[in-house]
Amino acid sequence: MDSEKQPAGKVAPTGGRPAPQTREDRLKAALKANMARRKAQARARADAGQGQDKE
Repeated sequence: MDSEKQPAGKVAPTGGRPAPQTREDRLKAALKANMARRKAQARARADAGQGQDKE
C-alpha cells in the first residue's frame, strides 16, 4: 500500500496508476471545467436576451 503514501499526482515506482490514466484524469477535469464554463456563458446569454425582451 505504498501508493497511499504518495502525494497526489505522483506514480508509485512499483506499479500504481500508469501515466496515461493520470493524463486522462487531467483531460476529464479540464473537459468538466470547460463544459461548466460554457453552460454558465449560455445561461448568461439567455438571461441577457430575456432582459432585453421585457423592455
